[in-house]
Amino acid sequence: MEKNKPIISVSNLVKNYDDFKAVKGLSFEVYENEIFGLLGPNGAGKTTTLEIIETLRSKTSGEVVVDGYSVDAQANAIKSIIGVQLQAAGYYPNLNLVELLELFGGLYGVAVNPMQMLEKVNLQDKAKAKYKALSGGQKQRFSIATTLINSPKIIFLDEPTTGLDPQARRNLWDLITEIRNQGTTVVITTHYMDEAEQLCDRVAFVENGQIIALDTPDRLIDNLIASGFERKKEVKKANLEDVFIQLTGKEWRE
Repeated sequence: MEKNKPIISVSNLVKNYDDFKAVKGLSFEVYENEIFGLLGPNGAGKTTTLEIIETLRSKTSGEVVVDGYSVDAQANAIKSIIGVQLQAAGYYPNLNLVELLELFGGLYGVAVNPMQMLEKVNLQDKAKAKYKALSGGQKQRFSIATTLINSPKIIFLDEPTTGLDPQARRNLWDLITEIRNQGTTVVITTHYMDEAEQLCDRVAFVENGQIIALDTPDRLIDNLIASGFERKKEVKKANLEDVFIQLTGKEWRE
């Protein structure tokens, strides 16, 4: 397989809402089988960009190609090869997880094996539990399971660990890495820079509707250091979160 083969190509993407320019000529590529991070402050244009790639929002101009398919002419083909986190589970609070997965499978038009799906995200013990009874970490894992229903080539995760405790966060990192190791390309947005540094092969920083930097986390950090930047606090080989995990263990708290 050709190394660094683009599976998503975005060229000169523009999205205007009346007078407001949300995305201003943005271009980047996501390579096959990488974890790619889209980082930036709120309102920078990240979510709009993702929704255009996911065919959920129309663009003003530019070109977006996903695995050879154009968002303009082949949106349905794109929908069939991507997985997007479904927040809709909250609308069916009284269905259990098996029933929800069967429902979502029906929406996608694919036969699902609910127990197999739940095992992938370590929720097999919760098969008969109602969605509303799950903890925050369990809900996030379930929403990741919903992205895998149609065996997609690419999944999009929008701030998947917001609000989780350190155990749930670290375990979700392991889950995302495992999904990638099984051959799926992952596009992630996050406000946690340690998360992006740990998970992402490459990251793009979006500010004001444009990409202002794109590289591996290592190279971006090295470039900053080379420019003469120094942190005010001495960098140690562990951080406070490592201490927390060491003291309280890695197992899930539900």
